[in-house]
Amino acid sequence: MTPKRVLVTGGSRGIGKAIALRFARDGAETVAIGYLRNDSAAEAAAEEIRAAGAEPVLVRGNVSSHRVLDEVRALGPLDVLVHNAATGVIRPALEVEDKHWDWTLNANAKALLTLTQAAAPQMPDGGSIVALSSLGSTRTLENYVLVGTSKAALEAIVRYLAVELAPRGIRVNAVSGGVVDTGALDHFPNREEMLEAARSRTPAGRMVSPDDLAGAVAFLCGPDAAMIRGQTIVVDGGFSLPA
Repeated sequence: MTPKRVLVTGGSRGIGKAIALRFARDGAETVAIGYLRNDSAAEAAAEEIRAAGAEPVLVRGNVSSHRVLDEVRALGPLDVLVHNAATGVIRPALEVEDKHWDWTLNANAKALLTLTQAAAPQMPDGGSIVALSSLGSTRTLENYVLVGTSKAALEAIVRYLAVELAPRGIRVNAVSGGVVDTGALDHFPNREEMLEAARSRTPAGRMVSPDDLAGAVAFLCGPDAAMIRGQTIVVDGGFSLPA
């Protein structure tokens, strides 16, 4: 059965927009997208969602705020919740401050828990929750200690939620992507090195695209993935396999 009501956090650009559009093209009736502050990008994404056949809903604000959580509850029963929104301070571990830790962990990991608390009580049997992770959850990347730690916490939360929500008929999983050329990479001082490594070292012969991740998310929310619970599916073209 095609999910009819979907929420994608961080859905106005990049990977999140690709996911939102995938659900719209697959027959969703309503696709809500969460975004922080870029109204023009969100409105442009909404027009693409409408053109793809779904009714867009914009949810503006910090994904971990009480106001946004109230708006999520007001959306009514969701068939799919995708937590894609991510942020973080990119710097060496010895330069991390408490405020950097709180900001990154709250937005990337804690928000999955609070969003689920807001959405799950209304979700129908057969609903799906999918979180977007990254290879930094298990591998060390330069200046990535905060984001990597937050993604490791995210994957742990996915496992616990998968067990706790299984009796309600709700699936919980994660998709972990390789390097994807989106605006998020602009925050990395070694952006070009990361892109070159992804291009040259990926066994599949090309970089991962936002649509590749959107396809994995759509699969996890479909009937063929009914018995996949609490898993992190890596979509990296084999990048993480060679020693």
